[in-house]
Amino acid sequence: MKLTLIGNGMMAEALTAGLVNKYEIEVIGRSPAKLQRMQQKFPQIQIRVMSDKEDITNKNIIFCVKPYALQSVSLRLDGTANTLYSILAGTTLEFLKRQIKAKHYIRTMPNVAASKQKSMTTITGDKEAQNEAVEIFSSIGRTLWVNTENQLDIATALAGSGPAFLALVAEALADGAVKAGLERSYSVELVRGLFEGTSALLEDNHPAIIKDSVMSPGGTTAQGIAKLEEGAVRDAFIKAIEAAYLKALEVGKK
Repeated sequence: MKLTLIGNGMMAEALTAGLVNKYEIEVIGRSPAKLQRMQQKFPQIQIRVMSDKEDITNKNIIFCVKPYALQSVSLRLDGTANTLYSILAGTTLEFLKRQIKAKHYIRTMPNVAASKQKSMTTITGDKEAQNEAVEIFSSIGRTLWVNTENQLDIATALAGSGPAFLALVAEALADGAVKAGLERSYSVELVRGLFEGTSALLEDNHPAIIKDSVMSPGGTTAQGIAKLEEGAVRDAFIKAIEAAYLKALEVGKK
């Protein structure tokens, strides 16, 4: 199957890295320099600078532009695509249907871990295209089909923005070890191993079970957890997800 990615930004590159070994990839974008860099990184892909009238008839399109660029880019698209896969945050299926012609419409929210084939991708849209959508995005990691666009918007806040939130945690943990006197290189290596191991534990355990198994009475972990609760870290993360979700809704209304 051939997939046509429209857009040449970071997410388009991450998706290309995850999809290129299984699919024929064509990338159409507006930046010749970025397209050339992608071509050098992935010699097997096809690249093309977007023309004023781009025929998308019967193509499977993964739409990777920024939400604000949707209307200006859609004016350049002619014909009716087979399936339109949109990764645009907050942009509803109804709005997509008004801008771009396709037989089927899918909203999907992968994350940057697609480049490592470790994305957590949420999908919704036309049931007729569900199996194909899950198959495509399963090649870049895990997938979760949800029943409503509102569920996908919430998932956008969690799995789409989540890598940035976890990266902040990783950086802070490493900084804490450096403050205590450990070399930066050691601290970073320990954080990498920590995240890998905890990810494996989460496969079979509720987060609370993992926490309780480490948290001995009066021990070092209990002291650390008390400080985190004192700083309202749990509340801050809950509010971060809510704020990201509300922003996705705001983007969709523009």
